[in-house]
Amino acid sequence: MTSGAESHTSSFVRGSGLLDRVDYRLLETPEEKDAVYLMRYRAYLHGGLIAPSESLRVYDSYDDAPNAWLFGIYVDGELCSSLRLHVLTSEWRTSYATELFGDVLHPRLDRGEVFIDPARFTGDPEKSLRFQELPYVTLRLVFLACEYFNADTGLALVRPEHQVFYRRICMYETIAEPRPFPNVSKKTALMASDFRNVREKILTRFPIMRSSAFERRMLFDRTDLRQAMPRPTLVPARERVSGGRA
Repeated sequence: MTSGAESHTSSFVRGSGLLDRVDYRLLETPEEKDAVYLMRYRAYLHGGLIAPSESLRVYDSYDDAPNAWLFGIYVDGELCSSLRLHVLTSEWRTSYATELFGDVLHPRLDRGEVFIDPARFTGDPEKSLRFQELPYVTLRLVFLACEYFNADTGLALVRPEHQVFYRRICMYETIAEPRPFPNVSKKTALMASDFRNVREKILTRFPIMRSSAFERRMLFDRTDLRQAMPRPTLVPARERVSGGRA
């Protein structure tokens, strides 16, 4: 996504009305996923991150991981951006973040921490110019996932030029210096947001991050994982502030 959207923070806080036109869709059919793979290719090629290829698609094995949620973000029915979320627990450790920064993350997973790891944050090059609040609307999914899965921390693999955006929106901090990202020309750092401690601050600054339990359930409840993954435990706000676990 373009970092130029950072200048539109104030309009996002007031609420531009874009969210009312947005449809978050969990992508499950081959046709839906293929549209995202094509958009990724156009975005990465436009950004100079990859070389041209005959397939015109960008995808990887993590797209089909059991702990992955692949979302398309549609505005007025048009696919405009996409985000893949991984839920990382002591039992579920599959993601690019654990592949690249396993030395940092595995010890914390061993202690029982829960992470939300977003990846493949991609926007259609043309539509990103039309809807400059789109990066914020897309990143909202990370906040909602942290809420639903009772996560300790939101992660992000971020190129250096985009770190300011993540610090501004969800108070991310860099916890590991940039390392090579597979099949992409630029390195990415590992950033993290202490969700329990920054949650209320983010909601105060960005009220649009608020959501209902119904919305979160509709986005993240999957019948194929109801038995395989533990149901989230809600933690009272006073315990979140102190960092306590239920």
